[in-house]
Order: sequence, then C-alpha cells, then structure tokens
Amino acid sequence: MNAIEEIKKVIPQVERYVKQRMNEFERLGREGKTHFDFRPFLDIDYDAGIFSELCFCILTANSSATLGIKIQASLGDEGFMNKSEEELTQILSSFGHRYAQQRARRIVEAREKFGEVLSLIRREKNPKVIRELLADPKSRYKIKGFGYKEASHFLRNIGFKDVAIIDRHISRFLMEKGFLRQVKTITRKVYLEAEKALEGFARELGLTLGELDLYIFYIKTKKVLK
Repeated sequence: MNAIEEIKKVIPQVERYVKQRMNEFERLGREGKTHFDFRPFLDIDYDAGIFSELCFCILTANSSATLGIKIQASLGDEGFMNKSEEELTQILSSFGHRYAQQRARRIVEAREKFGEVLSLIRREKNPKVIRELLADPKSRYKIKGFGYKEASHFLRNIGFKDVAIIDRHISRFLMEKGFLRQVKTITRKVYLEAEKALEGFARELGLTLGELDLYIFYIKTKKVLK
C-alpha cells in the first residue's frame, strides 16, 4: 500500500480525534490555555498553557509523547514555571525520564527566554521564521534543546499548522515508503527534504501538515496524541 492510500485508509477511523486535537492546539495559541483530552488513547485530560507546552516539547526529545504528557499533566504551568531545578529533577526522575537533570536545567533556562518567545509568536505570522529563530544557536530566541523537530513540535501544538514534525515515527514512515533515503541522523538538509515530501502528501490529501503528522503518528503508534 502506498503512502497516500495508507493515510486515506485511517482518516475515517480517527478524523474526529485529529480535529479535536487541532482545535485544542488552536485554542492554546489563541487564548494562551487549552484543555487536552487524550481519551480513548490515554486516560488523561488536563489544562495546559503555552509555557507548559514548550516544556512538554523539551521533555519529549529522544523520549516519548506519552511520558511527556504524564509529566505535563502532573506539573502544569505552575510547576514548570516555579519549581527549582532540583525539584524538577526529582519529579522527572520519579517518572523515569532518562535525562531528568538535563531537562530540568533546560526548563529552568527556558523561563528566562519565555517572555521574548511569547512576543515573537504573537507578532510573527510565518512559523518557519519562528522555527529558525527558536532553533538557531546564534539567535536571542534560541531554546536550549530545540532543533527543527522540537521547534516545529512546539509551534504545531500552539496552532501553527504548516510545519512538519520529523520525529522517528514520521521519518521511519517516509523511509519505508521510499520518500526519504535511509539515514541515521536527521540533518537540516534531510529535515527539509522530508518536510517537502510531506507538503506534497498534504496537498494531495487536502490536509495541513499539522493534521498529517497526527495521522501518520496514528499509523505508527495507534494513538492520536500530540
């Protein structure tokens, strides 16, 4: 089965959950808060704000969305914003996060940048411009731990629909379907090649990149998360 056929096959199965999730993302970007409900895939629902979502994307790099969701549900915006590095390290360790101390430090460091990042996302309409600024080590807006994938993930989750999240699930899908060469490392060049392929899928299917990501993630994991 080719890529387009496989995606078309799952759309009727989970379209309601994909639309729900996209609405949750849009509300987060528009109002600064949202309520996520991951049922029936995970028995978890909770309120989240933009800083909480930024921290979720720090947590999920080389980890899992499920673990990030559980930690985000536990800590909330208040916990991410106010707990010390030591407290965060202890909490992340209690959830079994492999990089507890590193991610705790990055969350604390992100607090200092958050005001500027919030101003940037409020005034700049092009998500690819924002992505570059969040990922570029020379940028004043750089979030430590953010590359293209993490920055794209954050932007999609706050309502920007036209960036691709090339994580291990998406890259594996593209490699299996012959749209991306077999690589061990997703460089900037490879990332943009993969994003271009996904843009072609999205056009053919009448979807945004944000929606397409959720469908492919479902194909690979049987879950609609984020």
